[in-house]
Amino acid sequence: MLVCVDLESSMEKIEMKMSVCGAAALSLSLFACAQVADEQATGRTPQLENEHVEVWKSVIVPNQPLSMHRHDHPRVIIALKGGTLRVVNEAGESHDLTWETGSAYWLEADPPGELHGDVNEGTEPIEVIVVQLKGVGEGASAGGR
Repeated sequence: MLVCVDLESSMEKIEMKMSVCGAAALSLSLFACAQVADEQATGRTPQLENEHVEVWKSVIVPNQPLSMHRHDHPRVIIALKGGTLRVVNEAGESHDLTWETGSAYWLEADPPGELHGDVNEGTEPIEVIVVQLKGVGEGASAGGR
């Protein structure tokens, strides 16, 4: 038995199905990316803590500053996604810190009693790993940050 197939028509149907599937996959991907972007918020995620160090990941999203806080101990910052932060103290004085992706930086303990907030005035989130040394610096006995 000989079966004749309209090859051109069959190819058009296959291409149409592939286009529809491709568009659906693209739509799902964009939706998933939008969900991740919407869920990203400024904050700290603990990574490790022992008697020597406290380690956390900080994400600072544009226009979502970290709340006022202080660091009683010196720390190392490792920039996973760099950028420039504006550091603003309670008196309203500020200075900028620029971190390059992949680089590490040393920061001393904050001045006694001074709180600050971190503001990302850029367009992309800044992500850093903070390794804070315990038992070193101004508040060594207090264990605070």
